[in-house]
Order: sequence, then C-alpha cells, then structure tokens
Amino acid sequence: MKKAKFIVTLVIAASIPLFYSCGDNFLDKPAQGALNNVQLGTRAGVDALLTGAYAALDGSRQDNQNFSGSNSWEAAPDNWVYGSVAGGDAHKGSNGADQPAIDGIAKFITDPSNGYLNSKWRTVYEGVSRANSVLVFLKVATDVTPDEAKSFEAQARFLRAHYYFELKKMFNNVPWIDENTIDYTKPTPESFNVPNTEDIWPKIEADFLYAYQNLPETQSQVGRVNKWAAGAYLAKAYLYQKKYTEAKPVFDDVITNGVTSNGLKYGLTDNYEDNFNPAVENNKESVFAIQQVANDGTNTIGNANNGGMLNFPYNSPFRCCGFYQPSQDLVNSFRTNATGLPFLDNYNGNAVKSDMGIKSDQAFTPDEGSLDPRLDWTVGRRGIPYLDWGLHPGANWVRDQSYGGPYAPKKNVYWQATQDKYADQHTWAPGTAINILVIRFADVLLMAAEVEAQLGNLDKAQTYVNQVRARAANPASFVYQYKSNSAPMTGFSTTPAANYNVSQYPAGNFATNGQAYALKAIYFERKLELAMEGHRFFDLVRWGIAETTLNAYLTYESTVTSDLTGGKFTAPQDEYYPIPQRQIDLQTVNGTSTLTQNEGYR
Repeated sequence: MKKAKFIVTLVIAASIPLFYSCGDNFLDKPAQGALNNVQLGTRAGVDALLTGAYAALDGSRQDNQNFSGSNSWEAAPDNWVYGSVAGGDAHKGSNGADQPAIDGIAKFITDPSNGYLNSKWRTVYEGVSRANSVLVFLKVATDVTPDEAKSFEAQARFLRAHYYFELKKMFNNVPWIDENTIDYTKPTPESFNVPNTEDIWPKIEADFLYAYQNLPETQSQVGRVNKWAAGAYLAKAYLYQKKYTEAKPVFDDVITNGVTSNGLKYGLTDNYEDNFNPAVENNKESVFAIQQVANDGTNTIGNANNGGMLNFPYNSPFRCCGFYQPSQDLVNSFRTNATGLPFLDNYNGNAVKSDMGIKSDQAFTPDEGSLDPRLDWTVGRRGIPYLDWGLHPGANWVRDQSYGGPYAPKKNVYWQATQDKYADQHTWAPGTAINILVIRFADVLLMAAEVEAQLGNLDKAQTYVNQVRARAANPASFVYQYKSNSAPMTGFSTTPAANYNVSQYPAGNFATNGQAYALKAIYFERKLELAMEGHRFFDLVRWGIAETTLNAYLTYESTVTSDLTGGKFTAPQDEYYPIPQRQIDLQTVNGTSTLTQNEGYR
C-alpha cells in the first residue's frame, strides 16, 4: 500500500514567507530557491503549495528537525509528551538528566519559558501558514477548474482547521490568522501581531464544515483527506464544545456511510495491532492518518516518525533511547474481572505484577491474572513477546527503572521481520514507516458513544462500546507465545501469551446503571483503546475530571517511581499550556504584547 500513498516529502520555498509565529526575524531572510508569484498562481503552483501544507503535518524538515528549528520530538504530531505523558499514560522515561523540560510538563510545574511549548506553537503555525498560502494563490490561479478549486480549498481549510484544533486544545487562547488577515504577498512584521482574545471555535467549525460539504468521498492519493475525515473531525470539534445535538447527525453519517480515502468502508480491523503495522496501514480503520515512509531517498528520517525517535527501549536492538515508558497506572487499567470487564473504580487496587527492581538475570514470572489483550499490544513488559523481537527481557532494556518504571512502549515499534522495509536507520535513533493516526474508526465509535450517552441514548452508546470490546475479545487480537523460546524464535504458537479475558457489557447494562455509569465506562474504554496515542490529557480536560484523575495518578504513580514526586495538577490553570513567553515577547511593542497570557501563568 506504500505506492498508493501521497508522499509528502516536498517542502515549498515560496516567495511569500512561511509563518513562524511572528518571530525570529524570518521576514528579513531571503527565500532560497524561491518561486515567483506567477509560478505559484497556477494549478501546478497551488498543488505544490498544498503538498507543502500536507508536509507540515509531521512537523519535520529533511534535516530531522522540526519547523521551529528545535528537536523534532518537542513538537511531535502524535502529542506523546502533551497528550500521553501529561495524561498519565506514560512516564517521560530515560533518566532525570535527559530532556528535563518534559518533567515540568509531566508534573504540571512548567512555565511559559519551557522551550518545548514554543517549538509546538511555531511548528503548528507553520502548518497554518502553508494552508493559508494555498488559499492566497488559489484566488489568482486562472487554469484551475471550479471542481478543482473547490477541492483545493476544502483540503487547505481542513488542514488549517486541524492545525488550529491542535493549537486550541493545547493553548486555548490563540490568534486566528487566515488568508484575509494580512497581505501575504507584502507582509510586514507588524501585520502578524494579532490578538489571541477571540474564541476561534466557530472558525474551526466553519473550515471543517466546508471540507465536509465539498471534499470528495475518495481520493486518488490515499494520504489526501476526504469528506468523511472532515465529517469525523467536525463532529469531534462539536464534541469538544459539548455540542452533542450538532455532533450526533454527523457521527451517524460518518459511521453509516463513511469510507476511507482509498474507498474502504469504515470498520474495525480484525486484528487490533494492524493499526500500528505499516504492512497493513491505510486500512478500513484509518480515518485521518499522517503518512510516514521509511528510506525515502533523503538519507534522513524526516518522513519516518522522527518526532518519536526517542521512544524505543534503551540498550536494545533499537539503539536508542528509553523514553515514553508506560505507567503502572495504565498497565493496571487493563486488569479484568472474572466476567472480562474492567475495574472502573479500583483498577489500581488490582495491580498487575511487574518486574520492578528485579534484574534480567533473576527469575520472574509474568502476571497470571485476567487481562485485556490490548495491554500487550500497547506495553512491552518482561516475559511477554515484544512483537517478534523475542521476550521482553525487563531491566536490561530500561535505562533507569526507579525513575521511569519497568515498561516499554510498543505501538510505535517496527517488527523485526520487516525492518528492512519499515525501519529507517539514517540517523542516531530509528525512524519508522508507522502512520500517525490522528483519528481512527475506534476513536469515532467511542466519541459517538459519548455523544449518545450525553443525549440519554444509553443502549446506542453501549452498542458502540461493545463493538470496540468485541474486537479486543477476538482471538485475532491476542498476543501469542513463541513456538520456541530459545533463540532464534520460531514464530508464534496457538497459546496466548497471558491470561486474556475480555468481554462485552451485558445487554441493558448502561441503561440499568444510568448515564453517569455509562459515561464512566466510555471514558475508561477510551483510556484502554487509545492508550499511548496522545489523547488522554485532552480527554480528561474536556470531561472536567483532569484535576481529580491526574492528582490521583500522581499520588499512586509516585509510589512506584521517583520522577513524579512533587507533581500537582491545579484546575483551571493546568487545563491548558501557557502561551510561550517567546511569542509574547516577539509581539511586545512599547512594553505591551498583543498576546495575552493564559490565566494562572501571568
């Protein structure tokens, strides 16, 4: 399926400046290899600019840096720092001296000077600028048909809405800059000084709605967005604003009629792990994915998940770097009771056995209790197959257990058998061809379940949740033991690697127990299904339970590791990240900045 991708390797150097969020004198720097306005004002020029707008999705240049000029992981589009580490899915990992800026984010003691926040801001606004550039030159292109113009505009507005959605959920108060805000052909530094006091949700909605109404159902290139991706994202935007009545018909349409850009009817894959395997990517579960490719001829990993290059087991076949270690709290969440259902309220009271403090040359038997099999496609734990790389050896693959815990990430890791094709070793840490799933169909079902529950349709909500749980219960989604545990491994047996037991909620369960229970079950299902995919922090905030949940997490997890000691979440301050101080300074004239800092950080 790789050949069908829309490979976004092109970086446009246009005569208009690319918006680096109002800073660092970029307006004074000449464009290198610039195209002139006449060239850009053509169908070919607009399409090239649109390719550049897609290329910004992964925040990568070909030199393995993000568009902010900082380290690629600081603005990784999967939000592993801002969504998963901050949300309690994972520890930063590695050791305390490495990337200490993440510690402040994990403990909610960060401040506006944290360089990670500036990197994220600048990188996402680069995408905004590129989308705006498409719209600017589309207006003057004379060789574009009306249908082509509609498609170009819809794609550009979808991408712009995506970038602004990222900014909104991260920082809340951000300036809206579009193709009409300034003269992109003759900009001045002052023209970018736009206040961040306007609520941009209506404009995000308008862009997604236009895309939903004007994009085709399928595309000739699988990486281009279609009508149904726009519909799913529009409904998600409604959900974030608690507009459940508006969200429901859009989710209904997407679930009933939606297809992928390559024409596959939306559905759940039989195998849970297929969502994280590039050999079977762009499948029926892929709604909006950032396309990745390994060994693309650039001799870099710029298009190969370089934002996640740190996130492999330490001292392992992957070389680097020991970050992004799943938390014990997350692991415990996958415990199931005798009937195969989760412990919604007391999962940490039913902890999963770990090898914390046990050396790899010391005996250890993995937990033999009842578990949800999604655990072992999400978390690398000792004694369980780590994909096809052999049994995870425990402490030997962990940089500092006492600091980050005993576990390793798994969804971002390539398989040994196909590493020649899907791993990229062109720099000091690995890249991979695993697509970054911004929205997948299981996510859609669970968002729709939430909407139905909020509207009182509890049986419908349970149906959607049970679809997700039914896939988890499918033996095709189990991890199996090796036929031989002696090296070399000889493939998988028919014996599950652990005591897997997961079931659907019994008929009428949500209706009988009421709305509050149904929502609790839906929230928990999102934690399980989408673990380590960058959603958790933002979910907790929009549900209004971040303070309670994350302080309980910090208290519990601090009994396991040392890295979170002193952490405390305070609402409403910590529900959003501070506006980067660098951006406030850049927009300061005569002692007053155009940008207003978020509450609690002033």
